[in-house]
Amino acid sequence: MARSVDVSGAGSRPARPAASSTQEAARGAGRPRLWPELVMLLVCYLAYEAVRNLVPRDHAMAVHRAYEILNLEYTLNLDVEYSLNRFFVTNGWLAVPANYFYSTLHFVITIGVMVWLYVWQPAHYARYRSLLFATTLLGLVGFWLYPLAPPRMLPGFTDTVISFGTWGIYDSGPTATVSNQYAAMPSMHMAWGLWCSVAVLGIVRRRWVVVLAVLYPAATLVVIIGTANHYTLDALAGCLVLAIGYALSRVPYRARALILARSRSEPDPVRPSP
Repeated sequence: MARSVDVSGAGSRPARPAASSTQEAARGAGRPRLWPELVMLLVCYLAYEAVRNLVPRDHAMAVHRAYEILNLEYTLNLDVEYSLNRFFVTNGWLAVPANYFYSTLHFVITIGVMVWLYVWQPAHYARYRSLLFATTLLGLVGFWLYPLAPPRMLPGFTDTVISFGTWGIYDSGPTATVSNQYAAMPSMHMAWGLWCSVAVLGIVRRRWVVVLAVLYPAATLVVIIGTANHYTLDALAGCLVLAIGYALSRVPYRARALILARSRSEPDPVRPSP
């Protein structure tokens, strides 16, 4: 007797090419075009630098506010700036790499996370890009409203760049003429470092990646205070602008979801019978 042939496909494995194409489509979903993104990022960065350096530079007022910050931190038991700066000054092995950490990594790692999101996590890219832009815009508002002298400008604190002869991105470095020295509140180093952590932790669950994502903003906090570039309250303000930036960046998505929900709930118009 001839053996019957099962043509229904029951019990057979799904074809791999179809599954693979579906996965590829999912990976590519939501990825904006590259060149408009690059142009937008460049324009936003140039605008950031331009506005940042237009902040009013009243040295006396900026120093007065610095002492106000220190007095408030003393009241709140948050005044760790001087002791941590002293520790850095007496340990060159820590201060020298910290100077380069402060000068470079907030750009290198932030850009690296942006590239990772665009290439490997396109479905998440637009959301975190909007969060970064909103946070940076709020930081510029803070710079404008509250110019603040960093600790390294105050008597008793030590500028680790001058002390150890390294280069930096501020007053003692080669870019002093193009960088506003009073853009300390909020700390964008802290805000951007925390943004990198949030973006990675929101997607990746591997233990070693999670550890690195947590350590990076923690190390940033120690560096920005130990090198006498920021106060503890600057760092807390950086966390705050990220939180507010998150709320602002979600507004367009929530508005679109609300519009879609309303359009789906509306009944179709009844056509008159002929």
